[in-house]
Amino acid sequence: MITVEQVTTRRQQKDFLRFPLDLYKGNPYYIPPMYMDEKKIFRKDYVYNGSCDAVFFNAYKDGKMAGRIQGIIQKDANAKNGEKRARFTRIEGIDDASVFKALLDAAEDWARKKGMDTIHGPIGYSDLEKEGLLIEGFQVSGNFETTYNMPYYQKHIESLGYAKEVDYTGSFLYGPESEETLQEMEQLVQFIFKRYQLHFGESRNGADFLRKYADGIFNLIDKSYEGLYGTVPFTAGMRKLMIDNFGLVISPKYSAMILDQSNRPVCFGLAIPSLNKAFRGTRGHITPGLAVRFLQCLRHPESLDLCIIGVDPEYLNRGVSAALSLAIMKMLRDTPSLRYADTCINLEDNYAIQNQWKRFRRDVPKRYRCYVKAL
Repeated sequence: MITVEQVTTRRQQKDFLRFPLDLYKGNPYYIPPMYMDEKKIFRKDYVYNGSCDAVFFNAYKDGKMAGRIQGIIQKDANAKNGEKRARFTRIEGIDDASVFKALLDAAEDWARKKGMDTIHGPIGYSDLEKEGLLIEGFQVSGNFETTYNMPYYQKHIESLGYAKEVDYTGSFLYGPESEETLQEMEQLVQFIFKRYQLHFGESRNGADFLRKYADGIFNLIDKSYEGLYGTVPFTAGMRKLMIDNFGLVISPKYSAMILDQSNRPVCFGLAIPSLNKAFRGTRGHITPGLAVRFLQCLRHPESLDLCIIGVDPEYLNRGVSAALSLAIMKMLRDTPSLRYADTCINLEDNYAIQNQWKRFRRDVPKRYRCYVKAL
């Protein structure tokens, strides 16, 4: 027998948070979130509470935890797009069609009562959260920026009338196609920088980078991401959340900021050393052993996670993003421990970013999907 409970008590919150940690125990491809950060979604002062309605449900099969789901109404997104949409996210379940039906029925009923006419997902509060259901690449490691789920999720969700809305791809970049490609890129970037009077910004460390460029980064994100799927305008709380999340791991060595002659940011890229080895096989709690592995990942990274890239629309068709590609190529060349850069997720119809990766030797092992259903 399947029962669904709205999460209201501390015990139910613990069930919600711990369920995926139990479900994926022993799975080498699952990377857990940092538990203390994930726990914040239940705080009354959580950064998104002012702009969103949210609900959480647990599913139990014969009294045992069997699944979970979160429903969200992103008011800013609905106002921006003139829509009445609900989102679902953090969906997890055992391989049982009745569990997925019970969870999605609960989210759909909640959304209808809130006056919504459509539900889509998996997608969180904003594009700072994980998006999409993994549908290809189940034998490839996830990371902090992307979801990981079992192959059966797709079958159960699609059987309930959910259809594809958008797909994302995840690529591994291994460097330029050849040394000649790198040289050509350097010449191209020199020409573009000279023509438009651009230069790379400099900083001493991660804190200095954020102090100098944080405002410019957020402004560029709002400009360049405005028309992309699932995005919402940055609030002050979201800015603080992003700085808190990236503050410990941002380094000028793996970041690039391009400025115009007035030192105004026109393009940027942020990458961080992959923390997969530190968190794999854990339950996301900070322990001395995890802290040691964390530092090892920062000092001798095996791969990079490309977190955020933004280009001022004014410069989008001027080839400026070639400078970011060149910077990534040099990172891979100049850091002996690095094997590849993980693009995390990119919309398949975001042709600007997809074309940018064509300059690299790359694999595209991962695909993610967001679904939609009329209520």
